[in-house]
Amino acid sequence: MDIDKKLQAAVQSYWDARRHNKEKQVKSGKIDAGTRGEVTGGTQMGALEVLVSDILCDAGLKKVDVRTRTALELPGYFRATKKWDLIVVSNGALVLAMEFKSQAGKSIGNNVNNRAEEAVGSAKDIWTAFREGRFGQAPPPF
Repeated sequence: MDIDKKLQAAVQSYWDARRHNKEKQVKSGKIDAGTRGEVTGGTQMGALEVLVSDILCDAGLKKVDVRTRTALELPGYFRATKKWDLIVVSNGALVLAMEFKSQAGKSIGNNVNNRAEEAVGSAKDIWTAFREGRFGQAPPPF
């Protein structure tokens, strides 16, 4: 796999999706403030998710164990479930749970704070769910 070329294509796809989301929103007449319309349409991180999935499979994981579009819910503690962007479940054990977040736009400070709070909250939630037995007899997820 030529990771450099695939990464370049994935990054270009990110920017193309942002542009498409903004154009779609302008056509709808419902315009968010600033650059928010570029990211509220979703899908901008899809190519990066596929790239990471491909890398994991090249590293030896089975394609069937790497999930990026469906069956992404894991038990939580402070919330019933959390839908992740990419998970790997191999031999019945959670190997990886990953979120993809972008950091672009004019409100960097606020976005960094939100992403930090989300990362800490998600980590606390999944660890507490594991500690409280929500994953059954599975080995520690990390």
